[in-house]
Order: sequence, then C-alpha cells, then structure tokens
Amino acid sequence: MLNRFLTLGALCLIALSCTPTDSGTTGAQNDNATEMKPDYSNIDEETLDYLGITDPEHLSAASKRALAWPEGSRSNKWFIEYQTFDLKGDFAYEEGVVRRDPSAVIKVGDTYYTWYSRSTGPSQGFGGDIEKDKVFPWDRCDIWYATSKDGWTWKEEGLAVARGEKGAFDDRSVFTVECLPHDGKYYLTYQTVGGPYEVRVKNQVGMAWSESPNGPWTKLDEPILSPADNGVWKGTAQDRFAVEKKGDFDSHKVHDPCLMAFKGKFYLYYKGEQMGEEITFGGRQIRHGVAIADNPLGPYVKSKYNPISNSGHEICVWHHDSGIAALVTTDGPEKNTIQWAPDGINFEIKSYIPGAPHAIGLVRENDDTDDPLKIMEWGLTHQYRTGDYQLIRRFEGARKERHRAKGVKAKAKEE
Repeated sequence: MLNRFLTLGALCLIALSCTPTDSGTTGAQNDNATEMKPDYSNIDEETLDYLGITDPEHLSAASKRALAWPEGSRSNKWFIEYQTFDLKGDFAYEEGVVRRDPSAVIKVGDTYYTWYSRSTGPSQGFGGDIEKDKVFPWDRCDIWYATSKDGWTWKEEGLAVARGEKGAFDDRSVFTVECLPHDGKYYLTYQTVGGPYEVRVKNQVGMAWSESPNGPWTKLDEPILSPADNGVWKGTAQDRFAVEKKGDFDSHKVHDPCLMAFKGKFYLYYKGEQMGEEITFGGRQIRHGVAIADNPLGPYVKSKYNPISNSGHEICVWHHDSGIAALVTTDGPEKNTIQWAPDGINFEIKSYIPGAPHAIGLVRENDDTDDPLKIMEWGLTHQYRTGDYQLIRRFEGARKERHRAKGVKAKAKEE
C-alpha cells in the first residue's frame, strides 16, 4: 500500500495528505484508503523515462517508492551544499575561550547581531570535581553578544544574560540561545542548568527580554519549559541509562529552544532527550517537539502531537510558504534532511543534505522568501578546534545545479 511510506533504509518519508494538527482539523480523507491497491496503469511516459523504469509491470519496492514521491520533489529546489570559513575580529579562534551555539543573526539598522554561549577553561567531564570544574564546554556558560557590519568581522560587545544567583534554576549555566525580534521587543530563549551538573540533571529553558538588542535584559523568574516528569530512574546511581520507565521523548532534557512567531501564536521548537536514551539507526535517540503560547512570555503548552520529528539534533527552523521549514541533522533515521510542514507540526522530507554545519545561526532578514533556501546563503556555525574549545565560523550555502566530471565546462546560459 502506497498511502504512507516510512522507508528507514532509504530514509524516505511520504506523509499522508490528511495529517492531524493541534486545531484538530484534517485534510481530505479516503475512508477506504487502507483497502485500496496502487494502480500503475496510468503512469505517464515522461515520469517512467525520468526514473529509468522501462517495465512498469515489474516494479521493485524502490521504484514504487519513487513513483509515490510527491509532486515537485524531483527538483533541486530544496538541495544545498555548504562551505565554512574563519571569521575576523573577536570571532577569530582564541585559546582558552569557548564561543559556540550562535543564535540567529538579527539585522538592526546597518548592524548584525548574534548571541552565543561563552565560557573559559578546559572541560573535565563527569570524572572531575563537579562542584568546581567544568563538565562540558557549555557548562558554566553565560550568554554574550557580538555585532558586525559585514558579517565577517565581529566585535564582542560583552555579557547579555548571566547565570542566576545561587539556588536559582539557572545558577550553573545559561547557553544555546536564540533570539526572536517581535513588535519592537527582543526575546532570548536559552537552555539552563541549576545545581550540580550531574549525569541525571534535568535542564530547563529560560527566557529574557529587552526593548533593545543591546539590553538591558529582563530575565523571567521561572523556566518557560521543563522536561516531562513521567520517566522513572532505576536506583540512585548517576546512570542516565538505568531506567524503570523511559517516559516521554523529552523526559530527561529540553534543549536548543527556538521561538518563532507563527499563525498568530508563538511556537517554541526544542530538542528532547529521553531518560534511558538509546542508540538507534547509528545515532542518538533524539527527537524534536514544540510548545505553543498566545504570548511570547508564555505560558507554553507542549503540543499533543509531540514528538514532531523522529530525528535531529540542534533546532534550525524558518518560515516558508506559510509553513515552517526545518533542517534536521546528526541523529536518527531522517538525519541530514530538510523538511517542511504547512502547520508547523506535520513535517515532510523535501531533500537530503550532505555536510550541514553544526548549530546553525540563520540570517533572519532572509527569512520567508519565495526561495526556501534563500536563508541558507550565509549564516553562523560553530566548530570544535579541540575537545575543550570551540569557535564561531561563517557558513555559506549554494544550490547544486549539475554534477560534472573534471574538465567538463558548463554551457553558457544563452546556449
């Protein structure tokens, strides 16, 4: 039956035309769909020739999946390749300093802004002194910001949001930040860790807002998003893989928040980590979710359709064609794909992307254009120089139009 495909080997997802949303609506639906058999008798010759099928009476499973690809999926509209470059100024590599997880790049007047995680010193892992040392590069971070006139040379402007006071939910680290400008205000969403950074620590998502990209920033007193509370640890040892019940996809951690204004509401996309996380399809068991609010300050309610992905790592989303597009990377059966959802929840694969940069910071002035990948022309990423220290770099993307062997020249456009 070709009504729904999830082919894990080929990593090809064909979504049903009738998909649920948080509003409870569905598209057109055929009640007898599960009883229908595919009909290949009316396949047009152009499609068969394009796919290299000469005998439609004998179709492999792969050919049937190809014939079920949605209209327009055979174009190169959603395919892009990347290069990365070192930056100048304060974003040049500095030994002993961690700069990572750049936010979206926001242009205010003639100036670009970005926010990022910043810490100093090496990381000792969980084998060090948890009370005194850094566990990870993103441990003991504060959120800083930098500006640029050209996107290449960056000036570090200083601290934007600091860790909280002792005993606060964010007293250990604030990191992995995103920025949403909306109605003359700026909203930063970020991960937080409080107390000792132990293996089983459950981080949360915090928020700060300002009327200027330069601050000052007002932090909310409480987190806006927390892990699910329906998992059960096994024993008391600091072992994240020992569980009696795993719980929801986000029962351990909520990471990488990205707030988007969408359809008159505010969609907070995030990465979920599950208690007892396993390795599946060669990667970690990571999925994405979304929480929705009527006001940017919340309260945020998790979608009943979570998780909204079965793969991914860092959140990278943007507006396109009245919906939300997403770059899904690193982990899971659908890693390294670009997906799109008309409702921001039910995503379909549009293309497969090799070598996507980590922790992408998109340039929001290129958001929501006719070209779905205009926003990928350039932006920020981070790169590990060592296990202890990372730096922020620039990426540039370009659509690949043709594959040519060495020495073969491209024809002039007029030909």
